[in-house]
Amino acid sequence: MSYQGGSMNFGFDVNHYFCRKQIDVNRQIYRLAIPNIFTNLTVPLLGMVDMYLMGHQDSIHFMGGVSLGSVIFNFVYWGFAFLRMGMSGVAAQTFGRDDKEEMALVLERGMLIAIAGSLLLLALQVPLANFSFWLLEGSQEVKEIARGYYFVRIWAAPAAIALMVLYGWFLGMQNAIYPMLIAVTVNLVNVIASYIFVNRFHMQAEGVALGSVVGQYSGLLLAILLFYKKYRALSSGFTLKLMPLLRNLKHFLNVSGDIFIRMLSIIAVFTFFTSRSAGIGDVVLAVNSALLQYLFLFAYFLDGFAYAGEALVGKFFGARDKIRLQRTVVLLFRWGIGFAILFSLLYAVMGKMLLGVFTDQAEVIEAGTRYLFWVVLIPLVSFGSFIWDGVFIGITASRAMRNSVFLSALLFFFVPFYLLFPYLENHAIWVAMVLFMLSRSVMLTILYPKAIRKRFG
Repeated sequence: MSYQGGSMNFGFDVNHYFCRKQIDVNRQIYRLAIPNIFTNLTVPLLGMVDMYLMGHQDSIHFMGGVSLGSVIFNFVYWGFAFLRMGMSGVAAQTFGRDDKEEMALVLERGMLIAIAGSLLLLALQVPLANFSFWLLEGSQEVKEIARGYYFVRIWAAPAAIALMVLYGWFLGMQNAIYPMLIAVTVNLVNVIASYIFVNRFHMQAEGVALGSVVGQYSGLLLAILLFYKKYRALSSGFTLKLMPLLRNLKHFLNVSGDIFIRMLSIIAVFTFFTSRSAGIGDVVLAVNSALLQYLFLFAYFLDGFAYAGEALVGKFFGARDKIRLQRTVVLLFRWGIGFAILFSLLYAVMGKMLLGVFTDQAEVIEAGTRYLFWVVLIPLVSFGSFIWDGVFIGITASRAMRNSVFLSALLFFFVPFYLLFPYLENHAIWVAMVLFMLSRSVMLTILYPKAIRKRFG
């Protein structure tokens, strides 16, 4: 030990140490985020392909019909999204503790819930359809197309819900490659099958729905094969005994229950958005359906970083490594701000051109240009909500997530919409959406310090 220039030299450069740690965390973010970005982008791209196939039919009713039918599956799948989100945080914490038995049991619990939920969904498909189409607004022509789409696509639900569990579990295991391979397979098969069914067999909306069915079961088969390729040793931890399965089930159900309520609030917002668009008119429904793809494109892109946050924050939380956890949060927000600016510039410059990709209906393109301003704002006001979601899932602070989304939906979406709609009509829907996304970001920023103190003491 020596003393030089007013500081002690222990042969250890503190700044160099922390710089290396930051680089190490950034490298882990890249390793998880990049595959997740490719994984997530396949989802809105698939929606864009559906819009393209329906937007080039001989009527605007097909765009609206598929959009309206998709709302029901947004409700169903987002309702079950608690399985993926709850799974990733809990699994990542078991990975951080290196608890191999619990890794297997976490997956088994999730799959049992997925199987039970899928069977219930198939059994109730007719009353669910009747209630949904009674609740949703839209012309008779649009609803008829949506109904045909629904009764084909419903059979993809068991595979889709099981894949949510497997996606979350793989991510918790710090494995973003397998979800990417599965998602690319699902959506590539989906796109090819949909194109064939629509353009070769002239099945129109039913062809797009059948493409989804084929794609989801292809992905599930691949997921099972990949699990046994890499994680076969963990399968010995699966059990038929009740006590091990119930041991930590309460924590998983508490987290999942909060996320389920959170997802219902988001579903209510997006279902209302589409249904109210349909109530204004078929052209507005087609326009808003197309413009929502801009939001989804950014959301799914940035969710690549949010998913990386789930895995890394969960791992560092499980290992009780607060320093690297906090450093991960800072780095994730730097990436989020950068890409928010990039996407807003992209939409400002190329927004109208993208509308022309989705449809060749001149009246839809002309009407859509009046609302492009709102999608330019969306990345700037929403990036915080996506990044915070990943962080809060990683530390399993599910109650704060639930409360922030519920209050944002109630106070900053529905209230502004009803106040402004008599004066702004369709613009009111977009104002409400911007406020909803912004308020989620602000609330989670306020709640984070308390959430992290509660968990680390």
